[in-house]
Amino acid sequence: MRNRARHTRALTLTLTVSAPALVGAQALSQIPPVWDAEHLEGFLLPLVHAPASPGTLPPEDYQRIPTAPIYESYPIYPADREPPGYLGSLARAEPAIAFDSGSLKTEADWVRAGRLVFESQLPPFFPIEVLGYVRRPELYGEGGIPVTKEGVMPFMRYVVREKGRVEIGVGCAFCHVRVLDDGTLVPGAPGNYPIARDNARILRGVLARAGGDRAPILERLPFLAPGFWRAPWLDPDPTERLAGLPPERWPDVWESFPTGVLPRHTGMAHPAVIPDLIGVEGRRYLERTGYARHRSIGDLMRYAALVTVADRFTGFGEYVQPALRRPEAATRYSDVQLYALARYIYSLRPPPNPNPETAETERGRAIFFREGCDECHTPPLYTSNSLVAAPGFEVPEADRRSHDILSKRVDTDPGMTTRTRRGTGYYKVPSLRGVWYRGPFGHSGSAARLEDWFDRRRLREDWVPTGFRGYGVRSRAVPGHRFGLDLAAVDKAALVAFLRSL
Repeated sequence: MRNRARHTRALTLTLTVSAPALVGAQALSQIPPVWDAEHLEGFLLPLVHAPASPGTLPPEDYQRIPTAPIYESYPIYPADREPPGYLGSLARAEPAIAFDSGSLKTEADWVRAGRLVFESQLPPFFPIEVLGYVRRPELYGEGGIPVTKEGVMPFMRYVVREKGRVEIGVGCAFCHVRVLDDGTLVPGAPGNYPIARDNARILRGVLARAGGDRAPILERLPFLAPGFWRAPWLDPDPTERLAGLPPERWPDVWESFPTGVLPRHTGMAHPAVIPDLIGVEGRRYLERTGYARHRSIGDLMRYAALVTVADRFTGFGEYVQPALRRPEAATRYSDVQLYALARYIYSLRPPPNPNPETAETERGRAIFFREGCDECHTPPLYTSNSLVAAPGFEVPEADRRSHDILSKRVDTDPGMTTRTRRGTGYYKVPSLRGVWYRGPFGHSGSAARLEDWFDRRRLREDWVPTGFRGYGVRSRAVPGHRFGLDLAAVDKAALVAFLRSL
């Protein structure tokens, strides 16, 4: 009876968060506003250090940001799998606008348009001469960049905005598509393009060209330097150790991140795994620390606007970060484009699971419920959609009234959620759906495999993490989530088999 009640509650949340299937002119007239004071209220959770809680970009400044047309884009191939004459044909292609809101009549139209947005790019675009390395065959396969069965590198796209000029653009797909071992493409899954290693390669090239004049590098490439994630309201600022490194060490810092782990919002001392967008329509909080609430499709649109443009101009109390450009010189997606993008993300489904149900998975299922795992990872979403307070964080009474907060704590390393720009004091309970195609595991990706996550030795200081360790770190403990660590080996194997079958 207890499990049935949880199942019903989780299913209700899924249906509540999902938006109605609006089509045609009705959809255009009912698209929720993205960046207005009413809906921004309560969208972001405050930080543990309340005076440094971010202020959102004022709506009038957001509206001044021009919207960008979405041009037709084209797949990228390694040179040895590229169709004959391919680049020449693109150079002769006429620029074409791909996104046309007037053609959106059915739900399928909206989903197709949303995929265009997902695969599209906002400026800056890169001349093919700059990122032409993506055609080098040696970078693929064992070189680290996966390709689909069709030989496509799906993380970037060629764009023609001017006849005779082929550029490369980077969009949502850069982080949020995954190529499985058999070449199957999974849109929305945590990406497996080696972004950190790519950044290290870019930095090494810049340093080599700079010679002895390396001072301007930070100004030209701030988002690749450790100091970009400064949090000066903290004492000490967790970026200080890395920000003080000489420029020639920055590539080594980037290479310390395994594929699937990035410092984009939380900084290099406490990076985060790339999230899974499949099934996000049933989640009440976004990001590992529950930083953004997900109350409706409008919040997902709002979050996309935040991470693609508005985040650049966020101030943290008295600290104003160096913006990459002024708001009026930036570019954003239109509300219609964001609505289509959100409909597409809501439509995403996992690929067929290659792990069949067996006698072992059934035994693992029994262990899952016997051990009480369903209290936090409640079927059918396999998450309670709740927040867990970090060790040492005192939960405000107002939060208990406005958020679903579990009474238990799991002793998780509090660094990410107390000492970063996303530090809310909480971690959200992740869904276990699709763990078979995800990884690494833990909020910072410290465990490469589920077997590592259930290894009691990870609690020891002499443990060598199989995922993210930290720059210059050989061994460290990976605390938190002790559930399942004391199971017999055969029971652990059954539990892992069950989890992989979800």
